[in-house]
Amino acid sequence: METLTTEEKAYLLEKIRDIPDFPKPGIIFKDITTLLKDPKAFGYLMNHLEDRYKEMDIDFVAGIDSRGFIFGAALADRLGKGFVPIRKQGKLPYTTIGEKYALEYGFDEIEIHIDAFACDKERPNVLLIDDLIATGGTATAAANLIDKSGANCIEACFILGLDFLRGDRELKKITPVYTVLEVH
Repeated sequence: METLTTEEKAYLLEKIRDIPDFPKPGIIFKDITTLLKDPKAFGYLMNHLEDRYKEMDIDFVAGIDSRGFIFGAALADRLGKGFVPIRKQGKLPYTTIGEKYALEYGFDEIEIHIDAFACDKERPNVLLIDDLIATGGTATAAANLIDKSGANCIEACFILGLDFLRGDRELKKITPVYTVLEVH
C-alpha cells in the first residue's frame, strides 16, 4: 500500500485552515474547505485512500453527515462501490433505522435507510468515512448503526484525527480505525 510521504502529509496539513473560536469560544475549528479547493492536495488524499482500499473487500462506502459525504462519495466512485449517506435524524425520505448517541448535554441521532446496504451478500462490508474524529460519539454511533442494519463495518477512516481527544478509544472496540493525518 502506498503511504503518504512526510512532505505530502505536511502539504495536506498546511491546506487545512484553523478557525479560532468557532463554533464557540475556545474551539479551534479545522476547516477542510481549503484542502478541497486545492486540486493537488485533494489528489494526494484521494489517491492515497484509493490505494489503501482498492484491494479490500468493500461493498459500500458510508459517509457521515455532512463532510463525510464529500470524501465518501468520491472514494466510492473511485472504487466502483455504492455510497450510503449517514444522515442526521429526519433528513432521509424513506423508512429509516437510527442510532442515538450522547452529547455533552443531551442526545442526538443519526439514521440510514432501512435498505441502505441491500445487496446479494448476506452481511455486506462497509467502509465508514468522515473528515474528522474528535470525541468519537458520532462515529461510534455510525459504526453501531451499520452493524444494526445487518452490515459489517470493516474500518472507520478519518482524514484528520484530534489525537489529544482520544475519540477513537470506544470506536476501536467496534472496528479498526485509520486516520490519515493526526493533530497532537
